[in-house]
Parts: sequence; structure tokens; C-alpha cells
Amino acid sequence: MKPEKKASMGDILVIGFAMFAMFFGAGNLIFPPYLGMVGGDQWFTGFLAFIIADGGLAVLTVLAMIRKDGSFWCVIDRIGDLPAKILASVAILTVGPMLCIPRTCATTFEMGIVPLFPGFNTWVFSIIFFGIVYLLTIRPSAVVDIIGKFLTPLLLIVLAVLVVIGIINPIGEIADVTLVDSIAKEGILAGYQTMDVLVSLAVTLMLVGNAARKGYNSKKERMGVISKASAVALLGLSLVYGGLTYLGATTSLLGLGVGMNQTALVVMITETLLGKVGIVLLSVIVFFACLTTAIGLVSAAADFFSELSNGRVKYGLLVALICIFAAVIANVGISMIIALASPVLNIIYPVLLTQTILSFFDDTIKNHNVNRCVAIGTIVMAIFGVLADMGAEAFLFVHSLPLAEYGFFWLVPAIVCGVIGAFIPMQQPKA
Repeated sequence: MKPEKKASMGDILVIGFAMFAMFFGAGNLIFPPYLGMVGGDQWFTGFLAFIIADGGLAVLTVLAMIRKDGSFWCVIDRIGDLPAKILASVAILTVGPMLCIPRTCATTFEMGIVPLFPGFNTWVFSIIFFGIVYLLTIRPSAVVDIIGKFLTPLLLIVLAVLVVIGIINPIGEIADVTLVDSIAKEGILAGYQTMDVLVSLAVTLMLVGNAARKGYNSKKERMGVISKASAVALLGLSLVYGGLTYLGATTSLLGLGVGMNQTALVVMITETLLGKVGIVLLSVIVFFACLTTAIGLVSAAADFFSELSNGRVKYGLLVALICIFAAVIANVGISMIIALASPVLNIIYPVLLTQTILSFFDDTIKNHNVNRCVAIGTIVMAIFGVLADMGAEAFLFVHSLPLAEYGFFWLVPAIVCGVIGAFIPMQQPKA
């Protein structure tokens, strides 16, 4: 019998750094400083709430998936074959070429390029950006290593420079009051809004494949190396988010107010600490943060749809098509991208989150109708929530439901539906 392969520190660090980079997009960069600014001397509470709702849920999702085969299907297969395929396809399209992938390009352009080269053409930049993404993604076996060995260390170095300088020469004193009623609530909402659970669902299969190529052949071996890598990723996210939240707290006496634009706050902090050089540094941070996220998501989306077609559509072709499509969408602009995709995200994210949590109890909950009823209840409530956000008065009641202030108005109805599903006998498969 072949001896069990022990997780090497090198493999743990490479996979862990890659996970960190895939979770840490430029969108995540803007939340922690704002939490620090509005939290004042309670900045650490805001940071803890944020890391739990963002990195904590993301790592939980990875662990839920690698307990099985690491694919998207292992989390949602109990709701039925066709519903699972539809939900998975919508989720991957939304978190991939429809929203998150083009947003990486648009964010890089608006935060990293415009401040330095105001007249730069958006189409030219999107072609350059996705040309680089294509070249670094076309070899699936190398994606995790490229991110983990090269791009993430560069990202961490420039982030460390910014945070260390901000600690040595703080912008100002930290206020002894907060600008919001509950900084913990703000942190949870911000972590929820990153929706890194969707990123986890998309990239875990790629991480499992990379672990297998490194010689971790059994489920137990892959569980060992990826769970340790998850701890590395979570530690990295905690250090970065904690540092950025502290930098935001040092601006809490400047009178910026809760209406301060989050992106503008990041630019202001960087320029205050490092002057014009800081703008260049911020451009580098945003570029690497977005590039690593884009590479991970393009590879994951191509893997998913290649698998869905049973290999009839090749990985390389899908990478090219996704990059071309995302380059076109990126030129719509961040605001329009978010406006178009947010309703879809707000509908599919809760159902994926609840199914991920339920997957930990597969050995206990044998009746698949629990999962199906939870999915139905969650989707219905999420649709009501979207309609309420659009101003439909008939659905404003969702704001009065338990946990609505944290964005989890759908949770109690989902639990009720799950209990109902437990009393519906599961149809036995035909012989």
C-alpha cells in the first residue's frame, strides 16, 4: 500500500498564497479602511466582523467542498440534477464573465490607470489586461503556481510597505467614538457584500486539481494540504485586513463622515502616506489584486463549462472566449456592471450559502427535500428582497424580518422551509 503523502510546507504556502490572492480582489481592498474610519477606536471589532463574514465564510466553503470531490456539484446536487445545473451555470456566469472578471479590469482601470494616465483608452487597456490574463491562464496546471509563487508575494510586499509606513507614521489620532450605530453590523455587511463564497465555489475544484497534480491523490491527502493552505490564506487576509482597517482608523478624526467614498478614502490614505509615489504604489496593488483574482476566476469558469460539456468544449477555447467577452463587458464601467449583476447575485448568493452550510450535515440529514425546500424558500425570499430594494411596497416586509439589519432576512424563512421539507417523504429512486 502506497504511504500517505504528507503536506509539504512549500505546497501549503503556494496553494495558500494562491487562495489568498483569489479572495483578495480590489473590491476587498476598499472595505477595511472605511470600517476603520467609521469605527474609530472600535476598528478592531469591525475588522473581526469583516474577516469572519468574508474570509471565514470563504474558507468554510472550501472545506465543505473538499470534504467530498471538490466540485461545485457536491454542494448543490441534492436539489436535483436540472436545478443544480441551472443554479451552478448562473452562478459561474455571474461571478465570472458577467460580473467579477470584467470588474477586475474596470477596477484596475479606474483606480490604477486613470490617476496616472487620465486619457488612456479603456478598450486598449482591457485588451492589454485580458491579454495578460489569457497568457497566464492558458495552462491550467500552472495557474495556481503562477499566482502562489510569483504574483501573491509581490502583492503582499507592496501591501506590507503601505501598512508598515502607516503604522510608523500614522495619519492622525484615532477617534474615541464611532460614526455608526454598530460597527460589528457594518463589518458583517461589508464581508457579506464581498460574496467571496461564490469565488470559493468557483475556484475550489482548481485547487483540488492542483493538489492532485502535486501528488496528493487521496481525498484525505488533499483535505490535509488544502485545509492547511486555507489557514495560510486566512492568516494572510487577517493581517492585510487588520492593517488596512487600522490605517482607516487613523483618519477617523479628519471629519470625513460616513458619506466618504470608499475608493477615494483608499486613494487619500495612500497619497497622504507616500505622496505621488503612493499613487503609483496603489496602482501596483490594485493591478496585482485584480490580476490574480481574474486569473483564478477565468480558469475556474473555463474548467466548469468544459466539465459541463463533458470535455467537448476545450479549456483553451473557453479561456479565450471568456477573456474576449469580459473585455467587452469591462468597458461598460464598474457602476453599470454592478447595477446589472447585483440583483442576480443577491438572489443566488443566499441559496448557495445555505446549501454550503447544509452540506456539512449530509450524513445527518438524509432527506433531500430539506435541501430542496431550503433552496426554494431562500430563492423566493431573496427575490422578495430584490423587489423591496427596487421600491416595491408589497415586499418591504422583508426589512422587518429577523436578522434583516445584517442582510440575512432570508435565513429564518429558509430554516422554516427546511423543517417543512423534513416532513415530506423523499421519493425513492426507481429500481
